[in-house]
Amino acid sequence: MKKKRDWGYLGSLCISVLLAFVIGAVILAVAGFSPVKAYAAMASGAFSSARHIGDFLEYAMVLCLTGLACVLGSRVGIFNVGGEGQLLLGAVVGCQVGVWLNGQSPWLAIPAAALAAMAVGAFYALIPGWLKVKVKVNEVITTIMLNTIAASLCQYLAKGPWKNPNKNMVAATAQLDPRYWFKTLIPGSNLSTAIIAAAVVTFLTWYVMQKTSTGYEMKLTGQNPRFAFFSGIKTDRIVLACMCISGAMCGLVGMFRVYGAEHLYRSSVSNQYYFEGLTVAMIARYDPVTVIGLSFLFAILKIGAQGMELSAGVPNQIYLIIQTVVIFCMAAESGVFASLRAGAQRKKARADIRRKEEESHV
Repeated sequence: MKKKRDWGYLGSLCISVLLAFVIGAVILAVAGFSPVKAYAAMASGAFSSARHIGDFLEYAMVLCLTGLACVLGSRVGIFNVGGEGQLLLGAVVGCQVGVWLNGQSPWLAIPAAALAAMAVGAFYALIPGWLKVKVKVNEVITTIMLNTIAASLCQYLAKGPWKNPNKNMVAATAQLDPRYWFKTLIPGSNLSTAIIAAAVVTFLTWYVMQKTSTGYEMKLTGQNPRFAFFSGIKTDRIVLACMCISGAMCGLVGMFRVYGAEHLYRSSVSNQYYFEGLTVAMIARYDPVTVIGLSFLFAILKIGAQGMELSAGVPNQIYLIIQTVVIFCMAAESGVFASLRAGAQRKKARADIRRKEEESHV
């Protein structure tokens, strides 16, 4: 039964994506653009050069990790909206650790920066998690507020005590020693060896959630915390651990962005990346495998939309329209299918009543 529901959902997702492209085509046609040429430019934009392929793979990596970070929280029934702040803090702290360790071996500096980024992300996620578990404070409100605090704190650090003296009024930290930069896999793109570490983290996250007893306890805690508690599961500890791991993953993404693409901290290290990953996770219904697949799809669309703007002159906001329509359709999917099932059940009930009436007359 579960498999049928999964296939039904995937079918709904495919229909939603196709509908989004149809609506996007109508909008393009009304605006005076050729939908065929625009979509052809979008498709070729993500694969037109090695640089574009590298950029879409790097963006898919970011979406995948941030999406899985959101899945970890939702699996135990907590909604971590504070990943953006955790990402920014991981980026600025990870970068500054590299600055402080300038001259040391990369084998020391890079792991230290990664651990620092993960630690600060985990601690920042622990705050709303603890408030949720201990005093039942709504985690959505606290994480949103903490995002603002984190962004302002990072801006202060990049403009104040950790400022790059060569950047004048720009909020940026000192640049990392080139020896600490992750090796670029495709020249001219943002794709670096960070994707290898990201693949390992992705696999471990999937494996723990899907193949271990800990993953089952997480799922049971999220679905029925009272039953899980009286079954002997330490639900509070599991919730806090998942929030910390979720925050650590976001902090690690920030560190990957700095050491792989930016090479210093500045506000452009994240362009609301966590909320993009959150969107992917929500559309995927917090399923890890679906998150991975959708991360590649939306990365192709976004990088392709940028190429579409350059080659066909079509504003890349068409990507946002497509994404929004997919979200809208998937949000309505459960209600639409519930209505269809209810209608089918009513129709079947009326048919059964008519059949029984006919049998009674006979």
